[in-house]
Amino acid sequence: MPPASTPSALLTSGQVNLRILSIMIFNFSSYLTIGLPLAVLPGYVHDQLGYSAFWAGLVVSLQYFATLLSRPYAGRYVDRVGPKRIVLFGLSGCLLSGVFYLLAAWQSAVPILSLTLLCVGRVMLGVGQSFAGTGSTLWGIGLVGSRHIGKVISWSGVVTYGAMAIGAPLGVLIHQFGGLKTLSFSVMCIAALAIMLAIPKPGVASSAAKPLPFSTVLGKVLPHGLILGLASSGFGVIATFITLFYADKGWGGAAFSLTIFSCAFVGTRLLLPNCISKFGGLRVSVVCFCVEIIGLLMVWLAVSPVMALLGALLTGAGFSLVFPALGVEAVKRLPQQNQGSALATYTAFLDLSLGITGPLAGLLMSRAGVPAIYLASAFAVFLSLLLALRMIRQQQGEPQKS
Repeated sequence: MPPASTPSALLTSGQVNLRILSIMIFNFSSYLTIGLPLAVLPGYVHDQLGYSAFWAGLVVSLQYFATLLSRPYAGRYVDRVGPKRIVLFGLSGCLLSGVFYLLAAWQSAVPILSLTLLCVGRVMLGVGQSFAGTGSTLWGIGLVGSRHIGKVISWSGVVTYGAMAIGAPLGVLIHQFGGLKTLSFSVMCIAALAIMLAIPKPGVASSAAKPLPFSTVLGKVLPHGLILGLASSGFGVIATFITLFYADKGWGGAAFSLTIFSCAFVGTRLLLPNCISKFGGLRVSVVCFCVEIIGLLMVWLAVSPVMALLGALLTGAGFSLVFPALGVEAVKRLPQQNQGSALATYTAFLDLSLGITGPLAGLLMSRAGVPAIYLASAFAVFLSLLLALRMIRQQQGEPQKS
């Protein structure tokens, strides 16, 4: 890889990608610490500690709420001290989450204490991911320049969802091998390794541009963020509750369905790297929503593990390009010097969606059964489809009005 001092305008496409990936590994690490316990904790809270599906969903969602609430502070401190320090701080929070998971495992004989320790760990993880994710994204933009912000968004999406989706089946396998204690050690080791890799890397200066007020940024990215939030429910119900769905049906192979889901997600992103720039983010997202809806409906109607597996595959493939497709459209609505804030605000809608999905899906499961959450999610994605089509029509009408 060329030295960091080489101007981004002189870099080849491959060199730009290498620079981005050299920083995105820290975002990948933070999301891997999210993905590993993602499919394990609901079952641990529900089956081992004896709490309801609502509490199982709430424990998972606490992390997303903590990320949502702390993300504005992460962006503010990046401007003050630079992204590298923020990444190190965030990875430290991810490491501490593993410590609290371990403490919770040791106190499993006292359910209320174990649940409390899990909740503290989830909050630590949420704050850590917010700082690590925001810092690494802005660190990457600082290395390659804002002219490559689309590539940064795309690779950020690959590592974000790829790590969560890959981490979920991997976490199930680790839990089957050594329980929650071994899983906790795995989380701590991943975070510690990422910290050691980040320390020697050169940082970049924070932006000197005056940031726009949060209300202005929010108003610009709100339409795209709302669409993203609705569509993200499909990812949430697959990654978080597919193990409970398989258990409810009496089937085996839940971990394999998560593997297929993750492979479809990452594979689609890697096989179609240029479709967003070629066809436009909104048009790509419309196709994605249709595929995601079909996948969720197949899981809802599944009468065999193969049908559920195919539904998970289509859901992963459909949702794969949603984040970068809408993200590129969202950040273009703000001046170049404020696109980092736009990206952070846009990503917050994902945090909010995943935070709400857990407890709402838990409540729905307790009243209508586990399969019902996939029908409800398909309806949410359908609303995203309608909003995206409306936005396309509005854009087509703009030249006629001028």
